[in-house]
Amino acid sequence: MKPKMTKKNRKNKQKSIFSKSEEKFLLENEVCRVSTSHNDVPHIAPVAYIYQKNFLFFATDYETRKYKNIKVNNRIAAAIDVYNSSIENKAVIVQGIADIIEKGKEFRDLYKTFYKKFEWVREDPWNEGEAPFIKIKTLDKISWGL
Repeated sequence: MKPKMTKKNRKNKQKSIFSKSEEKFLLENEVCRVSTSHNDVPHIAPVAYIYQKNFLFFATDYETRKYKNIKVNNRIAAAIDVYNSSIENKAVIVQGIADIIEKGKEFRDLYKTFYKKFEWVREDPWNEGEAPFIKIKTLDKISWGL
């Protein structure tokens, strides 16, 4: 008889929605463009990101257009791509839902990761409540060249 999956086991065995080659690509890159909108006006901005366990994360400031857009419309898209020539393009494009992380354990864990990875964070550190992280939950994705 097969043992039952507990909630903890299901969490640990969460299947990636990305292929191995897509995950490798997401982990190798650190800049993407995110697209938000408000009142049917699109806005796109480059951001430094990290990929962890099916989610993309980036930091922003409270005064930015992308933060203000996410507050009223949490639908988001992100493009991670490398353009070498017309035949060597590589990309992962995601569409999803954005969550704002302003404090707590998840914020502190993300901050440690960003601090370790990005020099700009070490040069201009911030605390909880001063600038949030955005967590992108992927609902749909497409990739090519991988």
